[in-house]
Amino acid sequence: MNTETIVPYNTQFLTARRQVTDAMANDLVNRTFADVVKKLVLRDYLTKLTSNAQLEQLPDLYRNEPLFANARQLPAWANSKQLQQGAAFFARHASLIMNMLGLLSLPYTYAGADGVRVLYLSERMRNDTAKRLQETGDFVWEVMAPNAFEPGGKGFASILKVRLIHAAARYYTLQSGKWDSMAWGQPVNQEDMAGTNLSFSLVVIRGLRKLDVAVTYADQQAFMHLWNVIGSLSGIERNLLPDDGKQAIELEQAISKHQFRPSEEGQALTRALMNYFTSLKLPVPFGNTDTIQLMRFLLGNEVADMLNLPAGEAPKVVINLLKLSGTLQEFKYMPSVSQAYQQQYAGFKKQQL
Repeated sequence: MNTETIVPYNTQFLTARRQVTDAMANDLVNRTFADVVKKLVLRDYLTKLTSNAQLEQLPDLYRNEPLFANARQLPAWANSKQLQQGAAFFARHASLIMNMLGLLSLPYTYAGADGVRVLYLSERMRNDTAKRLQETGDFVWEVMAPNAFEPGGKGFASILKVRLIHAAARYYTLQSGKWDSMAWGQPVNQEDMAGTNLSFSLVVIRGLRKLDVAVTYADQQAFMHLWNVIGSLSGIERNLLPDDGKQAIELEQAISKHQFRPSEEGQALTRALMNYFTSLKLPVPFGNTDTIQLMRFLLGNEVADMLNLPAGEAPKVVINLLKLSGTLQEFKYMPSVSQAYQQQYAGFKKQQL
């Protein structure tokens, strides 16, 4: 176990992490946004950035920037076998994991009362929920691909873009004059980034197990290691990337105790998410209200009440169908990780259409 991550996840520690963000990304964005030409060059480059190979083709203005140099390097502690196993786990269960994205991971983060203010102020999640969900979904598919960190993959490039989006969100949020850093911490701070990372790793595993998917300890470790690498490349400090399930649970519980409470902002974003789900034409036997009750089932009543989700229970037939699909996927023949990933991705895109 890496001794760097053995820290007391107490209130004092987490409060201090709320005043720390991502100095390297912030520095680049602050300098770039002060120069109109540099800002246009960066925006143009990021718009066209779709693969890791393009990180070798930087504009002259950014060739010596540490952020770009580090963007295509895995952390020294990254384990290639665990990365491969984590990608294989995703490829097998991608359909259910992607359902966890909207039904569990995103609303879970909305319970963090101070951190959710950034999303609320940006208005994008409230006013264009479908587009925001699509962008998040695309990010997950890109970083979970079997070749995500190879030259032909998209993982490094996708993570860099999100890291810079976070830095830009900090810049504009602080410029807005609507942010109280002393009361809420810095926008998109280390605690909030760590909580979000856990929502895509530990919390997803928890959701899968709630649907009776038999997740082995080895698969759990590999999937969480993959998300730890993604978190590190996103600018999260090493001591907020737990080495094992026990540490992850301790950190998740500490963050929820420190940050989770009812808030107008969290409930508004949850309403936007519910409105999006209820606007969809779902296949039988799913109904629009069933989707909302599935959110409550996965989140648990305590968090669901904080978000003001309607009371009720998801029909057992719906839950049992999801459990059955997860069980069948465990026994389905998987010719190769790459083929399984492509099959799942094709199904996901068809579902979107």
